[in-house]
Amino acid sequence: MKIALIGYGKMGRTIEEIAIAGGDEIVLKISIDNTELFTIDSIKQADVAIEFSSPESAAENIKKCLEAGVPVVCGTTGWLKDLDVIKEYCVQKQGAFLYASNFSIGVNLFFALNKYLASLMSARNEYNVSMEEVHHTQKIDAPSGTAITLAEHVLENIKPKKHWVNNETDDPSELEIISKRIGDVPGIHTIKYNSPNDYIEITHSAYNRKGFAAGAVQAAKFIVGKKGIFSMQDVLGL
Repeated sequence: MKIALIGYGKMGRTIEEIAIAGGDEIVLKISIDNTELFTIDSIKQADVAIEFSSPESAAENIKKCLEAGVPVVCGTTGWLKDLDVIKEYCVQKQGAFLYASNFSIGVNLFFALNKYLASLMSARNEYNVSMEEVHHTQKIDAPSGTAITLAEHVLENIKPKKHWVNNETDDPSELEIISKRIGDVPGIHTIKYNSPNDYIEITHSAYNRKGFAAGAVQAAKFIVGKKGIFSMQDVLGL
């Protein structure tokens, strides 16, 4: 598989390491230092593009890949106001697009666990649900895309909660998400259900970026040769 890496920071380098170890080839590496190489012709060298850039550039990067007729897997977070536009553009171009807030297989299993727990707690009004996420100090967006996905799954089931907020709150209609930025933490996400008598807590902690990168490469292999809009649930059959 020939891969174009759009975004060549820490995650891009980890993806490169895993892809090459698996016998794949990196045919294009785009960073902020060589954007002049990011052309339709250069993208066409690849079987698939993996996009981990910045919230400001993600949508246009994805569009350019779709314009080149190359399937694109995107893991950049913080740009989702443009997601519907990108999906429409993908359909228009008869392309293939896969977005995930987190490509880790463990996190996607955690998504399923979170949904199930929230469904069990939907009738337990004595419990108040809240969330916390911790990431490295270089992470720009807060809350994380993973935290937002987890929050959306909670809101689908816990009806008294109407929306999430990224601060402490005593409003019973608000789902509290506390964001912390510490050192080089790859990612910790915790959902807490607290009652006057006890509490229930589930946590996913990433040891490093390799789980995210391996999932992105797996998603890239999945999407090659396909048309349409996909998710990690499709990749993993969840």
